Amino acid sequence: MPGQLNLQKRLAPPDSILGSPGSRETLDPLPVPKGAPGELERDFGREFGVTRRAGVAPTARGQVRTVLPSGSVVVNSCSSAAEQLCNFICDCSDCSDENQCGYLRGSAVLGTPFTCDFEDGDCGWQDMGTSTYGWVRGRTSLATWGVGPHSDHTVGTDLGWFLVTVSPPAKTTATAWLRSPEMREAAATCEIRTWYHLSGSCESTQGLNQTEWPVLHLAVALKDELVGLWQSPEWSSEGWHQLVAYPGRITEQFQLIFSLTQPPTCGAEVALDDIMFRNCGLPEVEQQVCEAQESRCHCGSCVAQHRFCDGTDDCGDSSDEDTAQCKNFTHCSFDHDLCDWEEVSMPPVWSRNTSLNLGTSYGIPTRDHSNNSRAGFFLHVGSGPTAQASGTAQLRSPTFQATNSCSLVLYCHLHGSATSKLSISYVTNFTKHLMRERTGDLGSCWVRERVDFSVTDPFKVLIEGVAGSRGTVAIDDLILSQGCVKEQEKPLVNLLSQAGASSCAADEMACDSGDCIAAELACDFADTCADGSDEKQCGTTTFESGAGGWHDVSLGRLRWGLQNVTESDSFLTGTFLALQTGEGQMMGPAKARTPLLGPSGPACTMEMSYHIHSDPRGFLAINVADHTTDTTQLAWQTQGRGSTTRGHVRVPLGERSHPFQVELLALVDLQGSASVGVDNVTFDQCYLDTVLPTAAELSCNFEMGMCGWYQDLSSDFKWVHSTGQGQGSDHTTGSGYFLSVDPSVPRSYGQRAQLLTSRQEPATALRCLSFWYRLAGPQIGTLNLKLWLEGGEEVLLWTRRGTQGSIWHRAWATLPTTGQQRYQVVFEVLHDGFLGDVGLDDITQTVGPCGADLSCTFEADGCGLAASGKDTWRRQSNGTGTTTGPVADHTTGTATGHYMVVNTARVSLPAGHTAVLTSQPYQPSVSTQCLAFWYQLSAGTPGSLRVFVEQSRVRRKVLSISTMEGSNWHHSHVTIQPDGNWQVVFEAVGAGGDHGYIALDDLHVSDGACPEPASCDFEQDTCGWSSPLDPRLHSFAWGWKSGITLAKYPGPEQDHTLGTRNGHYMHFDTSTLGARGTSALLESPPLPMATDSCLRFWYHMDIPEQLSSGELRVTLQGAAGQRTLWSVAGHRSRGWQGAVVPVQSSSEFQISFEITTRRWPMEGTVALDDITYSARVGCYSSPESPVEEKPFGNFVAEMVLSLLLALVVVGLVAAGGWYCLKQRGVASRTPTESNSPQGFDNITFRDDKVIISPRQEDES
Repeated sequence: MPGQLNLQKRLAPPDSILGSPGSRETLDPLPVPKGAPGELERDFGREFGVTRRAGVAPTARGQVRTVLPSGSVVVNSCSSAAEQLCNFICDCSDCSDENQCGYLRGSAVLGTPFTCDFEDGDCGWQDMGTSTYGWVRGRTSLATWGVGPHSDHTVGTDLGWFLVTVSPPAKTTATAWLRSPEMREAAATCEIRTWYHLSGSCESTQGLNQTEWPVLHLAVALKDELVGLWQSPEWSSEGWHQLVAYPGRITEQFQLIFSLTQPPTCGAEVALDDIMFRNCGLPEVEQQVCEAQESRCHCGSCVAQHRFCDGTDDCGDSSDEDTAQCKNFTHCSFDHDLCDWEEVSMPPVWSRNTSLNLGTSYGIPTRDHSNNSRAGFFLHVGSGPTAQASGTAQLRSPTFQATNSCSLVLYCHLHGSATSKLSISYVTNFTKHLMRERTGDLGSCWVRERVDFSVTDPFKVLIEGVAGSRGTVAIDDLILSQGCVKEQEKPLVNLLSQAGASSCAADEMACDSGDCIAAELACDFADTCADGSDEKQCGTTTFESGAGGWHDVSLGRLRWGLQNVTESDSFLTGTFLALQTGEGQMMGPAKARTPLLGPSGPACTMEMSYHIHSDPRGFLAINVADHTTDTTQLAWQTQGRGSTTRGHVRVPLGERSHPFQVELLALVDLQGSASVGVDNVTFDQCYLDTVLPTAAELSCNFEMGMCGWYQDLSSDFKWVHSTGQGQGSDHTTGSGYFLSVDPSVPRSYGQRAQLLTSRQEPATALRCLSFWYRLAGPQIGTLNLKLWLEGGEEVLLWTRRGTQGSIWHRAWATLPTTGQQRYQVVFEVLHDGFLGDVGLDDITQTVGPCGADLSCTFEADGCGLAASGKDTWRRQSNGTGTTTGPVADHTTGTATGHYMVVNTARVSLPAGHTAVLTSQPYQPSVSTQCLAFWYQLSAGTPGSLRVFVEQSRVRRKVLSISTMEGSNWHHSHVTIQPDGNWQVVFEAVGAGGDHGYIALDDLHVSDGACPEPASCDFEQDTCGWSSPLDPRLHSFAWGWKSGITLAKYPGPEQDHTLGTRNGHYMHFDTSTLGARGTSALLESPPLPMATDSCLRFWYHMDIPEQLSSGELRVTLQGAAGQRTLWSVAGHRSRGWQGAVVPVQSSSEFQISFEITTRRWPMEGTVALDDITYSARVGCYSSPESPVEEKPFGNFVAEMVLSLLLALVVVGLVAAGGWYCLKQRGVASRTPTESNSPQGFDNITFRDDKVIISPRQEDES
């Protein structure tokens, strides 16, 4: 991803010591053996060095530096042995033995142990590539926004770090390899979580016009074998996705390997962030006091008795799986045969196979459970990659005697399909009794399941598997307890025949009536079966007649199950869904899912009653999982409070265009009195085509709600209905509600926040949508208004990017006709800025088109400006245009920004010919208006630009431009005094040159007369003063606000112009300076050469002296370069202070106000107001110089002197009055104007402010 990331040096290759940028220890490299990556299966132990012993070298201050075989180094402060390093146990008091292990001791940002967030380095991960294609540590660069993450996952901004692949080959297939340091052992409960981000794509090889992603793999290197743990889905959405892998019990040294293989011409990239290791350390070696239902391991720890002889090393020393202790258990690993189990011959059947033979297709187990090996055997049933749900495979046991002490433990693997199913039953004669059922996708892992049988007749155990589309069901390690005794006489136990199964096709479901419907129509919130049975098991339930479609998909020691109420509870009645003790080996929360639901409409809501009794570490949550995009979003959550909390919650699910599943998650400690329950679940107004009463209400002031607008809940980045939250008041009343978006909310990972209307009926007439918006903040993103047409077409109607000040602005957009297509109107905030906020209020829809756009950037359209003929004026960007034009527009400063341009070369516009561009009529509300615009004329002979004002078909020329210094955009404005509606006409006149163009951008019409160039009181607008949008400058934008107090944007309580809270000024909060940028620029429009000019302005500082490390500068940028004219160190002023700066330049130039700092934080604010630029008028010739505010220490003395002076003046007035009467009739004399400045000397004033006059050599 060259040019799109801020990249650090390539991760250290295998033959060097891995030193991470920003690491806390600086180490001298030690030589280590070289090892190059090779074939996936070729002598992996030798090439990756996993069998070599580590060397230990002492360091200063009693530390020990251990060089791991890969070359990475761990420094620990307590001289831990090499075997104790990177074993997920803190042997040192400061946990320094668990650093540079692929993780650090913890993440300060996330607050999680054994985590690598890449903020402080690469944690020991090594790039194993042998070509330019490999992994680097980097972060987002806003300067070249494009492919790659727009933000990291840890902090959710462009400041965060991650690992990312770079430089994929263009013509060959290549693999990027990433390797962890050596890790010692892992417990059976070990869980690896990380976040990955796929961007870019490859063309589908299946000709389905779909986006196909390269597959990301995670594997573990064991001895000489590389065993897969996880792989990404074949199709996914762009963005951050969570990866969860379970390596199982590992008894030796191991390493983790990430790999991404790219086919030729595939430009996809992957990033990794926030790698976490949970519950991976072995139990502590200590003598514990065991409970009644526990037994002691050899190491001293305690394990539940029913977890002995279950095929999992729970003790960590294998003493719970001791052969002698487990000799009476019957264990079938399928490594040699089916043991005493028998498969039913009717297809489909359970097949005995290995991962080596089955390959690496998504959903296939990557290893068996018995040996954690690709060569180990298991039983599986699967469907083809394009097949729908298959039939039921059956496996039956021998006949067992009646018993009350028989238990079965097995390990199941359900992956690749949300509809796969595994069931465990027992059969007596012709009766089947279901004991346990697993449904859905449990992930790429083996999950422990246990069933206890208490049967009064001889019985068989029946294990059935149904593989959903593209899914696989597998089982391994069937362990029967000693209470399962075979029946010697073998009485007849008949199994149910499958002959009576449904006659529906594989891609259909059977209604209760026997009819068949398409499977995708089940649980879509609309009755398709005549009896409504397709919507019965879809999550809406009171749990009185069963689970209502909810199924447990827990992997750990907690599970969801049905339970009866034992005490009076107003929220839970009868039977409810309760948190119970589970049989899995993991430690995570319990999880239950609905079947696949939807799609859903915008008003879709889930309601339920709940109770939770837990300490604050416990929680109950609702997630929404979309398997099409591989995303899961938190919809609601509540935490324990130490006592019982009961309630009824209504959770908006919103419009979902893909089928989805709702998940219930809960985690509490059931060993105490903790409990969680859920009851009375309903889904309301979820049908996709549900029409709400407010659907057509596009006009909205948000005081009473959202009207016809609603959130797109598929994004994590959301609009908030509020009264300000420190951002300012609403527009409607000044104290009411509006909608806002704050992209600076921590870890707001969504790429966009969208506000939608319901689907509107086709529009046959034009309408005008007006709204008030606010784009504020030093680095805010983009606000778009779009039209979504039925069928997928998208039309951009209006857009703004970058700060527009903490002030409400009005905008208009004409909604086009849509023919026969329905449509939606969409407001969208893009997450391409991270400091600031967006506000929206008072949306109004009226009949007919909008009038002339008072502010036009040409980013969305031509704003109604009409060109005189074909191939004259055209709207384009440099990146897509066909006419030669500016390399970048003025609005965004990028090649993708749009402007209007006309080709003035003689082949397109001969000499004397004209190209006319005419605006729509402006309807003035005041007698004087200001027309401002930016223009650019090419070098050479571009012709001329003439500007006319047309009223009543009479044109009056107001401006003519034929030359322009430099190649930048130039600002011009004209004061208009219309007596009615008027139009502006831009006329380009050809001059007969070989090449040339004239371009326009950023037209703006405001009330009142235009100010002098570069002069501004900031009451109406910013008068052409602006902050550059180019992120490569690493600078922030100044804000524009009034004196009204805003918690989020502090500043003076009064402006200088009016001296009131309603007056406006420019401001900047210096606390935002830091890693994202160390300066804030405010630039004037380009100004012509000046020989003796003057700049006057007022500034206000509120920066504590002890926190100041920067200054406010006035600089001049011209052809000779940049020079500083004036500067003042950060300080705390008492009120507004004035400054006068002489300006001279022998060429065109710009004036800039710049706040800069050498270190941060630099707390405080800086404000500017009443900037006056006087061309060709020296600073000593005007009586309007600013007056410096006197220091507060002189205030008392000045008051005393003023009182004495007043007494003297009274006496003099009496005498003077008599003298004046006496002199009446004498010609009055005009006093001579003084050439001395008023207020203060502009060369030196006060110790902390200096104005530097231009040097002679700077003027040349």
